[in-house]
Amino acid sequence: MTRRDEGGDPACWLDQVCPECGRIPDRPEEPGCEHRGAGTATDTGTATGTGPEAGSGRDRDAEGRARNARPRDGLGRPLPYGAPGVERQPEGVERSPRQALAEAQDLLDRGLPFHAHEVLEDAWKAAPEPERQLWRGLAQLAVGLTHAARGNAKGGAALLLRGAGAIAPYADTVPYDIDVPGLTAWAQELADRLGGRDERDEPVAAAGNAPRLCTEGVRPSE
Repeated sequence: MTRRDEGGDPACWLDQVCPECGRIPDRPEEPGCEHRGAGTATDTGTATGTGPEAGSGRDRDAEGRARNARPRDGLGRPLPYGAPGVERQPEGVERSPRQALAEAQDLLDRGLPFHAHEVLEDAWKAAPEPERQLWRGLAQLAVGLTHAARGNAKGGAALLLRGAGAIAPYADTVPYDIDVPGLTAWAQELADRLGGRDERDEPVAAAGNAPRLCTEGVRPSE
């Protein structure tokens, strides 16, 4: 399996979702909207001199790839440098499609959709061209659930619908036993529920609203 290096921090894509309007840029380096302004300097911490590489502009991992070094909580929200956090998934791990599905499902069931999105994004970056939209859509569904669990109803609904639209063309092929019709129905139902919420509502429970990635009775296997 050949991994495509897309560059950038997977979390940047997630953090670009605007809590005011739900807008999601197609590329993480583009400005979000008039509510957010440009860039994500407040998230990385490096632009303000608070990160471990102050003045360099971006955090980087041991291999020199851009990757936010701030610890994160169980839903991927950045914490101050040095704070205890939930360990993120290692980036760039080569998994078979079924291994990626099994690992992502386990993380979803444990209420860790942010971490599931990191696994699915790795699969997206490594996938052959005909499957890339499928894996990107699955990652977007996990990000949508992450935002719903954070209390960002507009952003969550927007990403759930975008992810459902991305995977819908694969409904007739059933790659890797992925339950495309079930996932699109789940995304639409959750997006509809989020559309009726306001800022006073409690965030949805991540584990309690986790989808099944594969058809009923089928467990992804290596």
